Amino acid sequence: MFTGIIETLGKVEKIEKDGGNLHITVRAEITSELKIDQSVSHNGVCLTVVSLDGDNYTVTAIEETLSKTNLGELKVGDEVNLERAMVLGARLDGHIVQGHVDQTAVCQSIDQKDGSWIYTFEYNPHVNNVTIEKGSITVDGVSLTVVNSQKNSFSVAIIPYTYEHTRFHAYKVGSTVNLEFDVVGKYVSRLLELRD
Repeated sequence: MFTGIIETLGKVEKIEKDGGNLHITVRAEITSELKIDQSVSHNGVCLTVVSLDGDNYTVTAIEETLSKTNLGELKVGDEVNLERAMVLGARLDGHIVQGHVDQTAVCQSIDQKDGSWIYTFEYNPHVNNVTIEKGSITVDGVSLTVVNSQKNSFSVAIIPYTYEHTRFHAYKVGSTVNLEFDVVGKYVSRLLELRD
């Protein structure tokens, strides 16, 4: 379980294809605190540390993960949003995040305001995921509040700290991001489906 509060940015050092899997080696300031078999969120995707080497560690994304996320688009030198699993008994600063990406979305617009940014993302509505105004959404692992909720799109307002300390500063119109919809909302949606 995660909170959606990004700890740091990592840098992709190496990518190795192995059948349908992708071994991703990341350099990060938190590497010395990691251990093998630990869960770390990468752009919102929960992956297991499989090896450690100095300032680098490696995780493996399987074909199922690659088909539903933007991890297959990573290149050497790219930044990734990183968060270690939450500690029980600590404050929950974001919202409950599982690290299980529901689908991807595409950035449709970036509007710079006076001291903030409004990002609008569009997603496939046929997967039956929904957002609600002022509800929670996770974009590439970042816990955010939805504004302008539509059937297949939503916007989020980004403060300077989030812009500087996450991948938001690198997004452009057309960038693909990972979405994890609010877990409570997913259960409510599923229960309503079962009633019909």
